[in-house]
Amino acid sequence: MSIKKKDSGGVAIGGMLIAGVGVGLAFIQQSPMWFVAALLTGLGLGLVIAAIFAHRSN
Repeated sequence: MSIKKKDSGGVAIGGMLIAGVGVGLAFIQQSPMWFVAALLTGLGLGLVIAAIFAHRSN
């Protein structure tokens, strides 16, 4: 019987994406491109954090 480790990578990616939406909503009246940039930045940071979590769990 093997015990599965909880994967926290998806939580990190989703959390940072939601944070990017929040930051993007603050900038959406200035430029819609800033909103998109905030989304992509949140996604990128989430992927980096997920990779760090994966590396530390091994």
